[in-house]
Amino acid sequence: MAPVCVIDKRMKPQARIEAVTEIMDRIADARVPMDSAVGDYMRPRRYIGSKDRAFIAEYAYDMMRHHARLGWWCQHLNVRDCARNRVICYLALVRKNSLARFKDLYDGSEHAPDRLNDEELALINTLTSHDGIAHKDMPLPVLCECPPDYTDVLSAYFGDDFQVEMEAMMHAATLDLRVNTFTCDLEKAAAALAKDGVETTRTPLSPHGLRCVNKAYLSKTKAFNKGWVEIQDEGSQMIAHLCAARPGMQVLDFCAGGGGKTLALASAMQRKGRIVAMDNDSSRLDKGRRRYKKAGIADIVEVRSLEDERNRKWLRRQKEKFDVVLLDVPCSGSGTWRRNPDMRWKNYGPDLGELTAIQSDILERACAAVKPGGHLVYATCSLLPAENEDRIAAFLATHPEFGVVPVDPDLGIGSPYMRLTPHRHNTDGFFTAILRRQ
Repeated sequence: MAPVCVIDKRMKPQARIEAVTEIMDRIADARVPMDSAVGDYMRPRRYIGSKDRAFIAEYAYDMMRHHARLGWWCQHLNVRDCARNRVICYLALVRKNSLARFKDLYDGSEHAPDRLNDEELALINTLTSHDGIAHKDMPLPVLCECPPDYTDVLSAYFGDDFQVEMEAMMHAATLDLRVNTFTCDLEKAAAALAKDGVETTRTPLSPHGLRCVNKAYLSKTKAFNKGWVEIQDEGSQMIAHLCAARPGMQVLDFCAGGGGKTLALASAMQRKGRIVAMDNDSSRLDKGRRRYKKAGIADIVEVRSLEDERNRKWLRRQKEKFDVVLLDVPCSGSGTWRRNPDMRWKNYGPDLGELTAIQSDILERACAAVKPGGHLVYATCSLLPAENEDRIAAFLATHPEFGVVPVDPDLGIGSPYMRLTPHRHNTDGFFTAILRRQ
């Protein structure tokens, strides 16, 4: 496809805004997560350069973080709630564009948005008279972008902190890295990243983490390509850290997925012992295989897909065999709204009732594999008590052979269970319970 609408290999500002509008229009009807929808839009348009892609994605994601408030303004001003009007509201209220700038962007040229009509010009005049997107008449859930389905439960859970907790989830997430301490120490990794232009600081909670100070293109760094660092939110790192995996242990990562926590566990074990990585999605497990090889720990990781009946039979035979069984269960993902803002408003999988049933089933299926004295570690990236404390209480009620191992309160991450939130810890929202088999 021949390059179009570029000047010096860059899109015109008008073309960028039109691309944002087209993406937001697609997302409104998409049945796939936002990252997939953005990727599907970009993939055939190879003429869009990296800086243009970054601009378009930044605007699209930021608009989704303002989803409820933009919809409120459309309703408040009695204009059609559509992608074009949402972009206009966003540019005026969030990006503070002037009327003159709007006329430049909406000039009707090739690959630009259509010219503004009289109704849109009047809308912009009204919007630019307001100072920002907040409004005194906005309901609190709209103001802090809390979905109606979750407002009651989260306001009850957070109490007086409800607004600040929700507002903390309206900002982009940090870019955190976990250092593979089997192959590299933190100082060496930080120095290598700095040499390639990526400045980092130590993460305050995870002993193996680095946090990128600014935007970073890790694919161009030696540390990433050598497998010295992996992208992993600090909260996710803490789940693996609380497993307390040590060299020589037998560990079962029951919901291993793409292998992020498997890698962290293997690094802690210093390639001594055995990890079984299981999941019901073979394609996700295959992605993990490549990562294990890159990190130099493939020889201690045994991959078993639950799609294979032989592996399901194998699991039933593993009674009291493992020192640690990690259950990073499927969940609502409500703790990841900073990085997946569309998940506030769309559910791409099972509903909450189905999820809690799945979570209880996983606990029931996997608990028999824990040795006496061993640990069953249950984790979610959810804020909802129904997926967290309630699931543990229900499990313990029928399994008296397990007891809670309280998280050290001095760590400042909650006790008896780990409870991380963006407001309190600048991580995604995570829950972890450690249970010991008596």
